[in-house]
Amino acid sequence: MSDATPSAAYRSYASDDVVTGEGVAVELPVASVLSRAGSGLIDIIVVVALLIGASLVLPVLTAAMSEAVARTFSIVVVVAIFVGLPAALETATRGRTLGKLALGLRVVRDDGGPITGRHALTRALVGWVEIYLLVGAPALVASLVHPRAKRLGDMAAGTYVVNQRARMRLVPPPVMPPPLAGWAAAADLATLPPGLAIAIRQFLGRAPTLTPRARYELGMQLLGATLPYVSPQPPAGFHPEYVLAAVIADRRRRDLDRLWREEQRREALLPPDLLS
Repeated sequence: MSDATPSAAYRSYASDDVVTGEGVAVELPVASVLSRAGSGLIDIIVVVALLIGASLVLPVLTAAMSEAVARTFSIVVVVAIFVGLPAALETATRGRTLGKLALGLRVVRDDGGPITGRHALTRALVGWVEIYLLVGAPALVASLVHPRAKRLGDMAAGTYVVNQRARMRLVPPPVMPPPLAGWAAAADLATLPPGLAIAIRQFLGRAPTLTPRARYELGMQLLGATLPYVSPQPPAGFHPEYVLAAVIADRRRRDLDRLWREEQRREALLPPDLLS
Protein backbone atom coordinates (compact mmCIF):
# COMPACT_ATOMS: atom_id res chain seq x y z
CA MET A 1 0.00 0.00 0.00
CA SER A 2 2.83 2.39 0.78
CA ASP A 3 4.11 2.19 -2.78
CA ALA A 4 0.94 3.64 -4.24
CA THR A 5 0.87 7.25 -5.32
CA PRO A 6 -1.41 9.62 -3.38
CA SER A 7 -3.67 10.27 -6.33
CA ALA A 8 -4.02 6.56 -7.08
CA ALA A 9 -4.76 5.91 -3.43
CA TYR A 10 -7.69 8.24 -3.15
CA ARG A 11 -9.09 7.41 -6.59
CA SER A 12 -9.14 3.71 -5.79
CA TYR A 13 -10.51 4.31 -2.31
CA ALA A 14 -13.36 6.62 -3.29
CA SER A 15 -16.65 5.03 -4.28
CA ASP A 16 -19.33 6.31 -6.63
CA ASP A 17 -20.91 8.53 -4.00
CA VAL A 18 -21.87 12.08 -4.92
CA VAL A 19 -20.20 15.04 -3.26
CA THR A 20 -22.25 18.08 -2.33
CA GLY A 21 -20.57 21.12 -0.85
CA GLU A 22 -17.04 20.40 0.33
CA GLY A 23 -16.65 16.70 0.82
CA VAL A 24 -20.20 15.99 1.99
CA ALA A 25 -20.88 12.54 0.59
CA VAL A 26 -24.39 11.57 -0.33
CA GLU A 27 -25.05 8.05 -1.54
CA LEU A 28 -27.83 8.63 -4.04
CA PRO A 29 -29.94 5.49 -4.46
CA VAL A 30 -29.20 4.17 -7.94
CA ALA A 31 -32.28 2.90 -9.76
CA SER A 32 -32.30 -0.85 -10.32
CA VAL A 33 -32.20 -2.39 -13.78
CA LEU A 34 -35.72 -3.75 -13.26
CA SER A 35 -37.18 -0.34 -12.36
CA ARG A 36 -35.40 1.27 -15.28
CA ALA A 37 -36.76 -1.41 -17.61
CA GLY A 38 -40.26 -0.78 -16.27
CA SER A 39 -40.04 2.97 -16.80
CA GLY A 40 -38.55 2.41 -20.24
CA LEU A 41 -41.42 0.11 -21.17
CA ILE A 42 -43.94 2.78 -20.19
CA ASP A 43 -42.08 5.35 -22.30
CA ILE A 44 -42.01 2.92 -25.26
CA ILE A 45 -45.77 2.39 -24.97
CA VAL A 46 -46.25 6.16 -25.05
CA VAL A 47 -44.03 6.44 -28.14
CA VAL A 48 -45.88 3.60 -29.91
CA ALA A 49 -49.23 5.22 -29.12
CA LEU A 50 -48.01 8.53 -30.54
CA LEU A 51 -46.70 6.80 -33.66
CA ILE A 52 -50.07 5.12 -34.20
CA GLY A 53 -51.81 8.45 -33.74
CA ALA A 54 -49.39 10.12 -36.14
CA SER A 55 -49.97 7.40 -38.76
CA LEU A 56 -53.67 8.19 -38.64
CA VAL A 57 -53.34 11.97 -38.68
CA LEU A 58 -50.41 12.46 -41.08
CA PRO A 59 -52.25 11.28 -44.24
CA VAL A 60 -54.92 13.88 -43.58
CA LEU A 61 -52.43 16.68 -42.90
CA THR A 62 -50.23 15.87 -45.89
CA ALA A 63 -53.00 15.16 -48.41
CA ALA A 64 -52.56 18.51 -50.13
CA MET A 65 -48.75 18.41 -50.04
CA SER A 66 -46.36 17.12 -52.66
CA GLU A 67 -44.82 13.70 -52.07
CA ALA A 68 -41.41 15.14 -51.13
CA VAL A 69 -42.85 17.65 -48.68
CA ALA A 70 -45.14 15.01 -47.16
CA ARG A 71 -42.21 12.62 -46.71
CA THR A 72 -40.08 15.33 -45.09
CA PHE A 73 -42.92 16.32 -42.78
CA SER A 74 -43.41 12.69 -41.76
CA ILE A 75 -39.71 12.29 -40.98
CA VAL A 76 -39.76 15.41 -38.83
CA VAL A 77 -42.76 14.12 -36.88
CA VAL A 78 -41.15 10.70 -36.31
CA VAL A 79 -37.88 12.26 -35.14
CA ALA A 80 -39.82 14.55 -32.84
CA ILE A 81 -41.59 11.56 -31.27
CA PHE A 82 -38.47 9.40 -30.88
CA VAL A 83 -35.96 12.11 -29.89
CA GLY A 84 -37.60 15.48 -29.39
CA LEU A 85 -40.33 14.41 -26.98
CA PRO A 86 -38.16 12.51 -24.45
CA ALA A 87 -35.46 15.21 -24.59
CA ALA A 88 -38.01 17.97 -24.06
CA LEU A 89 -39.71 16.12 -21.20
CA GLU A 90 -36.44 15.40 -19.38
CA THR A 91 -35.30 18.99 -19.84
CA ALA A 92 -38.56 20.51 -18.63
CA THR A 93 -38.94 18.17 -15.66
CA ARG A 94 -35.25 18.04 -14.74
CA GLY A 95 -34.80 14.38 -15.59
CA ARG A 96 -38.22 12.75 -15.68
CA THR A 97 -40.33 11.15 -18.38
CA LEU A 98 -43.79 9.64 -17.93
CA GLY A 99 -42.26 6.26 -17.12
CA LYS A 100 -39.82 7.69 -14.61
CA LEU A 101 -42.57 9.78 -13.04
CA ALA A 102 -44.71 6.67 -12.59
CA LEU A 103 -41.91 4.70 -10.90
CA GLY A 104 -40.31 7.54 -8.95
CA LEU A 105 -37.11 7.77 -10.97
CA ARG A 106 -35.09 10.75 -12.11
CA VAL A 107 -32.05 11.31 -14.32
CA VAL A 108 -29.21 13.25 -12.66
CA ARG A 109 -25.71 14.25 -13.66
CA ASP A 110 -22.77 12.18 -12.46
CA ASP A 111 -22.19 14.78 -9.73
CA GLY A 112 -25.81 14.49 -8.58
CA GLY A 113 -26.99 17.80 -10.06
CA PRO A 114 -30.00 18.33 -12.35
CA ILE A 115 -29.54 17.61 -16.04
CA THR A 116 -29.74 20.20 -18.81
CA GLY A 117 -31.01 20.11 -22.35
CA ARG A 118 -27.63 18.90 -23.59
CA HIS A 119 -27.73 15.85 -21.32
CA ALA A 120 -31.33 15.08 -22.27
CA LEU A 121 -30.68 15.41 -26.01
CA THR A 122 -27.59 13.18 -25.83
CA ARG A 123 -29.53 10.51 -23.95
CA ALA A 124 -32.40 10.69 -26.44
CA LEU A 125 -30.17 10.47 -29.51
CA VAL A 126 -28.20 7.48 -28.20
CA GLY A 127 -31.40 5.96 -26.85
CA TRP A 128 -32.96 6.00 -30.30
CA VAL A 129 -30.15 3.74 -31.50
CA GLU A 130 -29.68 1.45 -28.49
CA ILE A 131 -33.35 1.10 -27.52
CA TYR A 132 -35.36 1.36 -30.73
CA LEU A 133 -32.99 0.41 -33.57
CA LEU A 134 -31.22 -2.34 -31.57
CA VAL A 135 -34.30 -3.44 -29.60
CA GLY A 136 -32.80 -2.41 -26.26
CA ALA A 137 -30.10 -5.10 -26.15
CA PRO A 138 -27.13 -2.71 -25.69
CA ALA A 139 -29.02 -0.76 -23.03
CA LEU A 140 -29.81 -3.92 -21.07
CA VAL A 141 -26.28 -5.31 -21.23
CA ALA A 142 -24.69 -1.97 -20.28
CA SER A 143 -27.10 -1.53 -17.36
CA LEU A 144 -26.33 -5.01 -16.04
CA VAL A 145 -22.55 -4.58 -16.05
CA HIS A 146 -22.26 -0.93 -14.97
CA PRO A 147 -22.13 -0.28 -11.18
CA ARG A 148 -24.63 2.56 -11.59
CA ALA A 149 -26.84 0.65 -14.03
CA LYS A 150 -26.02 3.11 -16.80
CA ARG A 151 -27.09 2.52 -20.37
CA LEU A 152 -24.97 3.79 -23.26
CA GLY A 153 -26.90 7.06 -23.39
CA ASP A 154 -26.03 7.73 -19.75
CA MET A 155 -22.37 7.02 -20.39
CA ALA A 156 -22.34 9.43 -23.32
CA ALA A 157 -24.21 12.16 -21.44
CA GLY A 158 -22.51 11.76 -18.06
CA THR A 159 -25.75 10.93 -16.25
CA TYR A 160 -27.39 8.11 -14.32
CA VAL A 161 -30.86 7.35 -12.94
CA VAL A 162 -31.74 7.49 -9.24
CA ASN A 163 -34.73 6.20 -7.33
CA GLN A 164 -36.34 9.14 -5.54
CA ARG A 165 -38.54 6.88 -3.46
CA ALA A 166 -35.58 5.18 -1.83
CA ARG A 167 -34.07 6.66 1.30
CA MET A 168 -30.90 8.73 0.91
CA ARG A 169 -28.03 8.36 3.36
CA LEU A 170 -26.05 11.40 4.44
CA VAL A 171 -22.62 10.58 5.83
CA PRO A 172 -22.05 12.36 9.19
CA PRO A 173 -19.60 15.27 8.94
CA PRO A 174 -16.18 14.92 10.60
CA VAL A 175 -15.51 16.58 13.95
CA MET A 176 -12.81 19.25 14.21
CA PRO A 177 -9.88 18.08 16.39
CA PRO A 178 -9.57 20.87 19.03
CA PRO A 179 -5.72 21.13 18.87
CA LEU A 180 -5.90 21.86 15.12
CA ALA A 181 -8.88 24.24 15.17
CA GLY A 182 -6.74 27.38 15.29
CA TRP A 183 -4.46 26.27 12.47
CA ALA A 184 -7.37 25.23 10.24
CA ALA A 185 -9.28 28.48 10.82
CA ALA A 186 -6.25 30.59 9.82
CA ALA A 187 -5.01 28.37 6.98
CA ASP A 188 -5.64 28.95 3.30
CA LEU A 189 -7.67 25.87 2.34
CA ALA A 190 -8.29 25.59 -1.38
CA THR A 191 -11.23 23.61 -2.74
CA LEU A 192 -10.36 19.92 -2.89
CA PRO A 193 -11.08 17.82 -5.97
CA PRO A 194 -14.37 15.93 -5.48
CA GLY A 195 -12.69 12.52 -5.67
CA LEU A 196 -10.15 13.46 -3.03
CA ALA A 197 -12.74 15.04 -0.75
CA ILE A 198 -14.99 12.00 -0.78
CA ALA A 199 -12.03 9.63 -0.31
CA ILE A 200 -11.09 11.54 2.83
CA ARG A 201 -14.67 11.45 4.07
CA GLN A 202 -14.90 7.71 3.51
CA PHE A 203 -11.52 7.13 5.11
CA LEU A 204 -12.50 9.11 8.21
CA GLY A 205 -15.74 7.18 8.51
CA ARG A 206 -14.11 3.77 8.08
CA ALA A 207 -10.81 4.40 9.87
CA PRO A 208 -11.87 2.60 13.10
CA THR A 209 -12.36 -0.61 11.09
CA LEU A 210 -8.81 -0.54 9.65
CA THR A 211 -5.68 -1.96 11.19
CA PRO A 212 -3.37 0.66 12.78
CA ARG A 213 -0.79 0.22 10.01
CA ALA A 214 -3.33 0.50 7.18
CA ARG A 215 -4.97 3.43 8.95
CA TYR A 216 -1.67 5.33 9.13
CA GLU A 217 -0.43 4.47 5.63
CA LEU A 218 -3.68 5.35 3.89
CA GLY A 219 -3.93 8.50 6.00
CA MET A 220 -0.45 9.53 4.89
CA GLN A 221 -1.29 8.93 1.23
CA LEU A 222 -4.45 11.00 1.45
CA LEU A 223 -2.63 13.71 3.38
CA GLY A 224 0.07 13.81 0.69
CA ALA A 225 -2.62 14.44 -1.92
CA THR A 226 -4.23 17.11 0.29
CA LEU A 227 -1.19 19.18 1.30
CA PRO A 228 -0.83 20.95 -2.11
CA TYR A 229 -4.22 22.56 -1.38
CA VAL A 230 -3.26 23.72 2.13
CA SER A 231 -1.11 26.65 3.24
CA PRO A 232 0.66 26.88 5.65
CA GLN A 233 1.46 23.26 6.29
CA PRO A 234 -0.14 21.68 9.40
CA PRO A 235 1.78 21.49 12.68
CA ALA A 236 4.10 18.51 13.01
CA GLY A 237 3.44 15.61 15.31
CA PHE A 238 -0.24 14.96 14.51
CA HIS A 239 -1.60 11.74 13.06
CA PRO A 240 -2.61 12.30 9.41
CA GLU A 241 -6.18 11.31 10.27
CA TYR A 242 -6.50 14.33 12.58
CA VAL A 243 -5.11 16.71 9.97
CA LEU A 244 -7.51 15.39 7.33
CA ALA A 245 -10.43 15.74 9.73
CA ALA A 246 -9.42 19.33 10.46
CA VAL A 247 -9.24 20.21 6.74
CA ILE A 248 -12.64 18.73 5.88
CA ALA A 249 -14.33 20.07 9.01
CA ASP A 250 -13.11 23.61 8.44
CA ARG A 251 -13.97 23.55 4.75
CA ARG A 252 -17.48 22.54 5.76
CA ARG A 253 -17.62 25.34 8.33
CA ARG A 254 -16.56 27.86 5.68
CA ASP A 255 -19.19 26.58 3.25
CA LEU A 256 -21.89 26.89 5.90
CA ASP A 257 -20.72 30.43 6.72
CA ARG A 258 -20.79 31.36 3.04
CA LEU A 259 -24.29 29.96 2.62
CA TRP A 260 -25.46 31.86 5.70
CA ARG A 261 -24.01 35.13 4.36
CA GLU A 262 -25.68 34.56 1.00
CA GLU A 263 -28.99 33.92 2.73
CA GLN A 264 -28.63 37.10 4.79
CA ARG A 265 -27.81 39.10 1.65
CA ARG A 266 -30.80 37.61 -0.16
CA GLU A 267 -33.13 38.50 2.70
CA ALA A 268 -31.78 42.05 2.75
CA LEU A 269 -32.21 42.59 -1.01
CA LEU A 270 -35.49 40.82 -1.74
CA PRO A 271 -38.91 41.90 -0.46
CA PRO A 272 -40.43 39.65 2.22
CA ASP A 273 -43.21 38.46 -0.10
CA LEU A 274 -40.65 36.98 -2.52
CA LEU A 275 -38.96 35.06 0.27
CA SER A 276 -42.11 33.32 1.48
